[in-house]
Amino acid sequence: IGFALKQNYPNPFNPVTSIEYTIGTGQVPRYENVTLRVYNSLGQQVATLVNEQKAPGSYEVKFDGSNLSSGVYLYRLQTTSGFNAIKKFVLLK
Repeated sequence: IGFALKQNYPNPFNPVTSIEYTIGTGQVPRYENVTLRVYNSLGQQVATLVNEQKAPGSYEVKFDGSNLSSGVYLYRLQTTSGFNAIKKFVLLK
């Protein structure tokens, strides 16, 4: 099982959405430092959803955008082993 960042659901959302991701096992199961952050269309970070060590497995995080304005946002998953993925989502109020 590798690393994966899935598209959020629902998308567009108002004001809460779910983001799922998978931390791969590789040859030797190990903990990964994982960050999942949300950015606005200007590239400014607006939220950190995950910033911790995670064991291999699948995870789901809720994002509440009630304090943000409508628009297009990006979410980015990064791990210590070099996995990096970005997805786009839309907040409609």
